Amino acid sequence: MDILSLRKSIRDTAEVIFSRSGGPGGQNVNKVNTKVTLRLVLENLAGLGPAEAARLRESLGPRLSRSGETETLVIASSEERSQKVNLERAYARAEALVRASARLPKQRRPTGPSKAAREKRLRSKRLRGGIKAGRRVPPEE
Repeated sequence: MDILSLRKSIRDTAEVIFSRSGGPGGQNVNKVNTKVTLRLVLENLAGLGPAEAARLRESLGPRLSRSGETETLVIASSEERSQKVNLERAYARAEALVRASARLPKQRRPTGPSKAAREKRLRSKRLRGGIKAGRRVPPEE
């Protein structure tokens, strides 16, 4: 994955929409378009290999919206009162999502329980068995 070309392609190909934000902010909320909605078409991303693009589609599946053949990632940011800060946050979130989902998952190596864990388990079983054996009525002779 080429991070620099990925970052550049996100900024170049993303469709940016500004709208009014909700929440606190007084009159500022009612008159200034500070909310940023970023629409990123996955086909237009540069810097990803075919395997990375496939992993990206698989891991971001529920977050993608489809219109015909194109798959689009939609990210909204409206936390701050500044349009510029919200735009930078949206770009950063898009880059982080793409980088995290395109990364290969760490291979799991199966392990068994340790010797101490096995001994502890057997000790607790013996203790529990002793408690239950103590409840039994001794057989009559």
